[in-house]
Amino acid sequence: MSGNARASLSGLKILVIDDSKTIRRTAETLLSKEGCQVFTAIDGFDALSKIADHQPDLIFVDIMMPRLDGYETCSLIKHNKVFKETPVIMLSSKDGLFDRARGRIVGSEQYLTKPFTKDELLGAISNQIN
Repeated sequence: MSGNARASLSGLKILVIDDSKTIRRTAETLLSKEGCQVFTAIDGFDALSKIADHQPDLIFVDIMMPRLDGYETCSLIKHNKVFKETPVIMLSSKDGLFDRARGRIVGSEQYLTKPFTKDELLGAISNQIN
């Protein structure tokens, strides 16, 4: 099974939006090893131009960010007719029911708690693209 899942990630364009350099670097390293093309953004404003430029296949977005938080960023993506079908996975250090519910309301497909493992990260992507 894992052989197939890995092969399918190759060539995917993934945007990771997080104000934590550590999280961005971790995700970028893990995903690059799987053959993904990874773009990163430090917040929602930074992300919006990168989404337009790179048209990612999937977006990870941290909830707690300065300027434009993850909920607002996800909402903007989902209200854009070009990108509304792009899967958005919320990242949060809190594993709260309220956060999950709010993520669903703004249109996110999934919720991942930080720190995440390699398997959780890759599993979340596989769920969305298969």
